[in-house]
Amino acid sequence: MTRSLQNKVAVVTGAGSGIGRALARDLALRGCRLALSDVDAIGLQETAELCGPAEVKTYRLDVANRDAIYAHAEEVAGTFGAVNLVFNNAGVALSASVLETTDEDFHWVMDIDFWGVVNGTRAFLPHLIASGDGYLVNISSVFGLIGVPKQSAYNAAKFAVRGFTESLRQEMLLEKRPVKVSCVHPGGIRTNIALSARMGKSENFEAQREGFDKLAVTTPGKAARTIIKGVIKGESRILVGPDAWGIEAINRILGAAYQPLVARLSRKNLYPDSVRGDEKPLAPR
Repeated sequence: MTRSLQNKVAVVTGAGSGIGRALARDLALRGCRLALSDVDAIGLQETAELCGPAEVKTYRLDVANRDAIYAHAEEVAGTFGAVNLVFNNAGVALSASVLETTDEDFHWVMDIDFWGVVNGTRAFLPHLIASGDGYLVNISSVFGLIGVPKQSAYNAAKFAVRGFTESLRQEMLLEKRPVKVSCVHPGGIRTNIALSARMGKSENFEAQREGFDKLAVTTPGKAARTIIKGVIKGESRILVGPDAWGIEAINRILGAAYQPLVARLSRKNLYPDSVRGDEKPLAPR
């Protein structure tokens, strides 16, 4: 299957940096008309300027605000006359143990990473159907494929995005709706998400950042090209980066047995005290 993106109206959330910015630039080169949003107005304007002569409109939007997203969908559809593609990309990160994660932090991650995707999907879905040629892309993560220590909130959100998206895709097929659906699982991408991540009290920010930088082997530009290539092919699951393919293979081959392997690999970086044998219990806050 081939798919032309020329003159299609594409909506991208979290377009102020990272994968969102790279998606916007690639879509602009392919002739799309763009509706770009982010909470970062400065980053968003920079992205718009990088899109060259393409038709671009920017919107300051908090995807955790349900009413704002529904109003945004109506505004975009009214301005452009149609909506053909939606990339629910906006996201945040948190590194903390279950005991350390506060209710506030847990809600912060779920409201943006999960409910932002749900809100964006439900608000734009009628417009995608009405276009007669809709495509929905929801960004999950490799952490939507496997569980990782100190990522419980992020894991919960990204697993939820995967389940929600895969269920919706089947509904669109069974109901014969003119909307294709893809779930994207990026591995380590060289973005600023680690810089804006929240940390538990016992976390070492510099060590976490250094570890992330080592694992982030894929550029945002490469990620965007992989995602758009998957859209053109109509792929249901889009894996981004060699680490994503490796994690998916480990999960498929080992099943639940992947967990002891991940625990061993995580011990040195995430629990250095336990390696030295002076493990201390953490109290909830």
